[in-house]
Amino acid sequence: MMDMTSSKDGQSPPNSKKTSKKPKYSKFSQQELPAWKPILTPGWVIATFTAIGIIFIPIGLASLFSSGKVVEAEFRYDETCLSPDVAKDAVAYIKSDTTNKTCTHKWIVEQKMQAPVFIYYQLENYYQNHRRYVKSRNDKQLWRKSAELQTDHCDPVDKTEGKEPIVPCGLIAWSMFNDTYKFSIDNKDLTINKKNIAWGSDKNSKFGHEVYPKNFQSGGLIGGAKLNESVPLSEQEDLIVWMRTAALPTFRKLYGKIESDLEVNDEIEILIQNNYNTYEFQGRKKLVLSTTTWIGGKNRFLGVAYLCVGGLSLFCAIGFILLYVVKPRPLGDPSYLSWNRNPGILK
Repeated sequence: MMDMTSSKDGQSPPNSKKTSKKPKYSKFSQQELPAWKPILTPGWVIATFTAIGIIFIPIGLASLFSSGKVVEAEFRYDETCLSPDVAKDAVAYIKSDTTNKTCTHKWIVEQKMQAPVFIYYQLENYYQNHRRYVKSRNDKQLWRKSAELQTDHCDPVDKTEGKEPIVPCGLIAWSMFNDTYKFSIDNKDLTINKKNIAWGSDKNSKFGHEVYPKNFQSGGLIGGAKLNESVPLSEQEDLIVWMRTAALPTFRKLYGKIESDLEVNDEIEILIQNNYNTYEFQGRKKLVLSTTTWIGGKNRFLGVAYLCVGGLSLFCAIGFILLYVVKPRPLGDPSYLSWNRNPGILK
């Protein structure tokens, strides 16, 4: 017997209920929430541009003045540390375990440098931002002792030839910078403070207090610096500084601090151990000594940027003033704007 509630073609009759796909009404979905709809009158525009200029220009001048007070000295030594007989084959020289890689540079202080004097090493044409290089680490292994067997993403510097895990693993740690510097005045060594050169957040949240280096630089590949296996990773600040990878191919990293003033005409003797291999990829190495101010190190870009934005804003403000005075235009009646009119009379 045929079911009378269905049609011949199997479809529901016209009067059956259908599920509506219409969204539930809300002021948010219908864009009826209260909104600020400012009217950009000439007065408001001119005042805004003027305020930006008045605020930004003094900040830019203060930044430039502060940057100019920073005393900075830099020395490129990757070429000067090569004697003429090894300069023709620098790669073989830097890879050899028998060559003497020590060189001396003498520098006379031209401007007084007040303590602390920050020591940086600068590398150029070095792409720490390469995708495979940046990923070559295991953050869990760096933080937890129980995760030392986790060497994911660390290939080819993940395990020794005997399949023992390397801690810390990965190309970033493996390629750690290993040049060293010693400073002396009148045959008296200057103490280099290497404490608190890394970010506190990195020391406390990314490198474990109970994680110690293990099998590091003992695999088939030998890279840069070695680590003290009796010191936890949270206290290996040279490693922590190095593993905060740089975004650009030219970068500086903090090596240490000199806690005494350097006076004018002081003759500083710098003993450099030139170990790091930048010759294979045409990289360059520099040693940088710098003081700081409230804005940090030498940085003219910030001050110039503030001056450019502030100057452009004042120029726009003056231009709008002249345009408003020379060729004014009447402002429309705001009551005719759609959100000011009665919805009942909108058509």
